[in-house]
Amino acid sequence: MKTIILIGANGKMGQAALTGLGKHKVITAGRSGDNCDYQVDITSEESLRKLYKDVGHFDAVVNTVGVCEYATFTEMTEQQWMSTVLSKMMGQINIVRIGQEYIVDNGSFTLITGILNVKPIPFAIADATTSGAIDTFVKCVAFEMPRGIRVNSINPTVLEEAWEVYGEMMPGFQPVPGTLVGKAFERSVDGFVTGQVLFVDA
Repeated sequence: MKTIILIGANGKMGQAALTGLGKHKVITAGRSGDNCDYQVDITSEESLRKLYKDVGHFDAVVNTVGVCEYATFTEMTEQQWMSTVLSKMMGQINIVRIGQEYIVDNGSFTLITGILNVKPIPFAIADATTSGAIDTFVKCVAFEMPRGIRVNSINPTVLEEAWEVYGEMMPGFQPVPGTLVGKAFERSVDGFVTGQVLFVDA
């Protein structure tokens, strides 16, 4: 049994990840701290360090959050770009950058991206750009990770459980059940792959 920090456990993607982590001890964390073991803001280095120190021993970190702003490219402001970059991109990079100091030997990090960097839709340019950046990050940083630490990203299409919210934005997309995405998280945590983008699409 591994001890896993799951960031964003209360969200739809966090619940999907949980379906693949059932045999492990899961420590939950979220921005509000409601219904979670710990509170954390991934855009804050201080908050991430506190989380890792407070948890102590852990074998894996799974992140399922990253705030994204949605607008057309011509209307997207620098502030909206930076909000997305600081959360979806730098927040996740810092999960690994800071976390590698605390995680056990041969531990793993699993980050979240999304299908929109390979199947773009209107209004999602910032989401697509930062997802592409994180997919590239895991492919490259895997070569530099110390102590046998692994890092992967999960790149899913829209969840069935979130179709009511996102379906209108994504005509022609086939949603997938959260349990299928959970299998990708399980593969990342319990497998041996590293530097991989694990796509989950219909």
